[in-house]
Amino acid sequence: MVQHERATTRSQLQLLRGTRAPAFAGVADEDWQDWRWQLKHRLNSIGELAEIIRLTPEEEEGIRASGILRLDITPYFASLIDPDDPTCPIRRQVVPTGRELVPFTAEMRDSLAEDLHSPVPGLVHRYPDRVLLLITTQCASYCRYCTRSRIVGDPHANFSPQEFEAQLDYLRRTPQVRDVLLSGGDPLILSPKVLEHVLSSLREIPHIEIIRIGSRVPIFLPQRITPELTDMLAKYHPLWMNIHVNHPKEITPEVEDALDRLSRAGIPLGSQSVLLRGINDHPAIMHKLMRELTRCRVRPYYIYQCDEVHGAGHFRTTVAKGIEIMESLRGHMSGYAVPTYVVDLPGGGGKVPVGPNYLLAQGSNRVVLRNFEGYIGTYTEPDDYQGPDMAVPEEWIWPEPGQRGVAGLLAGEELAILPQEFDAVHRRGGKEHRLNQDKDKWTPRGVGGQSVPHGG
Repeated sequence: MVQHERATTRSQLQLLRGTRAPAFAGVADEDWQDWRWQLKHRLNSIGELAEIIRLTPEEEEGIRASGILRLDITPYFASLIDPDDPTCPIRRQVVPTGRELVPFTAEMRDSLAEDLHSPVPGLVHRYPDRVLLLITTQCASYCRYCTRSRIVGDPHANFSPQEFEAQLDYLRRTPQVRDVLLSGGDPLILSPKVLEHVLSSLREIPHIEIIRIGSRVPIFLPQRITPELTDMLAKYHPLWMNIHVNHPKEITPEVEDALDRLSRAGIPLGSQSVLLRGINDHPAIMHKLMRELTRCRVRPYYIYQCDEVHGAGHFRTTVAKGIEIMESLRGHMSGYAVPTYVVDLPGGGGKVPVGPNYLLAQGSNRVVLRNFEGYIGTYTEPDDYQGPDMAVPEEWIWPEPGQRGVAGLLAGEELAILPQEFDAVHRRGGKEHRLNQDKDKWTPRGVGGQSVPHGG
């Protein structure tokens, strides 16, 4: 590991309440605390940023580039940037560089295939009982590694009222959905009237049990978390919120105030972070971040491996680095503070948890495990266990058509999950003959009541 020649520990440290860049010293306190003023005065040009920081040639190249993700930084968040240290974690997240223009192997514009798996515009139904609802393309500021850079920041890509009605119609006629995650863009950037219309419309659908909001606004724009907003949100419980935060420097006294207001409104808070090269790819930084979050009553939820999205190649780390970080968290701090590290599989495979291997061996009635210290021990399993014997209400078993996966195999619903065109490949172009006409040959007794889909 080679340290950047201009790297300082100063640029990593959390800042005091009321921190402002000198360029904003003359702004009235009333304006500074007004979230609408903050949005109106976002920085988005070389001239404006040059008043805040000493730009590097690479940063100037990125700011001047065309065809990249939009540049907008709230004055509040810009004031957290170290003006002289280009390794400042705030700076690296929001100031573009020329490296965004460099292509890399496996990059895609929509690496998670969200638009491919979208039955109506802006709605992604990837998991059996929950959907992602994209309701805006606008954010308070723009993360340079954004997985939705194909649409985020583009006002022409915003979702129309007609498309929102199509989303609602899909949800009304899809009773297996019980959990809706609002994202975008950032839902909290919407006007209060529009956001309340979204929430109230969802609450009118009987089978929608949980509404979640994914937001970076409490970090980019804590002034937006007003008592009026939290009072409105509290009308639509059960409502959860996940904030996006990547470095302890982002947790300022102003952010703590915003999170406190949300918590006092009865909103359970979680966090998600992206593992980012040069920003938080060090165990000590992640350890500090998780401690700060739990202190603020935010439950760390996910650490994401950076997606293979165009423009984000220079932010990516190895998966091994993520596993190293998880090794440094589990056992070394409270379980409440340990998130799940996931890789969101390219092509739409969804989130796959990844972590250190604690199960070392398994025998007929024993498992061998190790702990965070390297202690290796044996757990002896009972000889007389035959599974649960209670009666489970049928309505508790949620429908998951076509998506039971490995859980369905363990429940005896199917014998196998076959790769696409598995049977056609293994027939090798052959035709039906006397030995493969009897489909009953492949009906497994006592498994799901259906034959394995061989020979079809």
